Amino acid sequence: MKCAYFDAKQCLSCRNIEMPLSAQLAAKSAVLGELFADISVEQWLPPISGPESGFRNKAKMVVLGAAHQPILGLVSPSGQPVSLCDCSLYPPEMQQLLHRLERFVRQAGIPPYRVDKQKGELKYILLTRSQVRGEYMLRFVLRSTTAIERIERELSTLLSEYPQIKVVSVNLQPVHMAILEGDEEIFLSEATRLEERFNDVPLFIRPKSFFQTHPEIAEKLYQTAREWTAQLQPSAIWDLFCGVGGFGLHCASKQIALTGIEIEPEAIACAKMSAAAMGLKNVQFTALDSTEFARGGDAQDKPDLIIVNPPRRGIGEALCHSLSQFAPKAILYSSCNPYSLAKDLQQINGYRITKVQLFDMFPHTDHFEVLVMLQREI
Repeated sequence: MKCAYFDAKQCLSCRNIEMPLSAQLAAKSAVLGELFADISVEQWLPPISGPESGFRNKAKMVVLGAAHQPILGLVSPSGQPVSLCDCSLYPPEMQQLLHRLERFVRQAGIPPYRVDKQKGELKYILLTRSQVRGEYMLRFVLRSTTAIERIERELSTLLSEYPQIKVVSVNLQPVHMAILEGDEEIFLSEATRLEERFNDVPLFIRPKSFFQTHPEIAEKLYQTAREWTAQLQPSAIWDLFCGVGGFGLHCASKQIALTGIEIEPEAIACAKMSAAAMGLKNVQFTALDSTEFARGGDAQDKPDLIIVNPPRRGIGEALCHSLSQFAPKAILYSSCNPYSLAKDLQQINGYRITKVQLFDMFPHTDHFEVLVMLQREI
């Protein structure tokens, strides 16, 4: 795949973009094989991949330049601001909207934040697209409330041109640090959530809740988890680090009790909405720390299956020990970091690894997702 940004050395994020996807997949499979060299695996399933372009559903754009000539993109390795509105990772209609947002910033006269001078207002524009309806969530990350009036002045024109924009908000991030967003979210639209649907499961995206950035691969990942779970026929599931509930809701049914645990309250609110829309009543989603919840688990309520989908750091030694002691019949581990995954698997005792599958969630990079099924040794 060719990329003008990469060729000009303006953006090097997709470091493997000049390799064919098949070669990228082979390299990632080799890395995973090396990490699992000392781990016994009963079945390696073929890796899952998708398109090489137009797949990404989220743009995180630094706002650069000046109010009269804003640039949405990044600072290149040479120190120059580069517009990434034509990045081929985004669908064409999303690229068009990003260009329109550059014009929006200019028309509103919002000064981009200057890190070197600690001046200006607009730090980032975050745009998320729902694949199922082609709808958008648009977020402006500001230093203060000063520019909100300017955004509101131009917003009705933008929404008349792009009625697909359903959620609009301002996030306040006043700190002079490389932090993407702050604690306070101010909605400028009536809607506060963006609806997505993977397979037959409705999922809701809120501003600060985690959501996968490659919808096609995420859909296949969740469906695979559902199929592996169905083979186990569990009566009860715990979904730890559940986010908006993608894994648990795919694996649950009206006959299976589901408990979802996630520390982010916004994500829990979305998961509850999904469960209600699906008519699932034997479900409980709670905003708690997953490790602390597992430590305090009651053996009387032990589930047949525990799903873990942690952040890049993995589940850690304490939770590995808790799972080994708690000893459910099976553990389904989804990881975006194979290095922390391999370390965790070596600290979970009493289980055999029955299946491993790689999902190419991040084409053109070294990153990928891995799904692992562990079953208790008898």
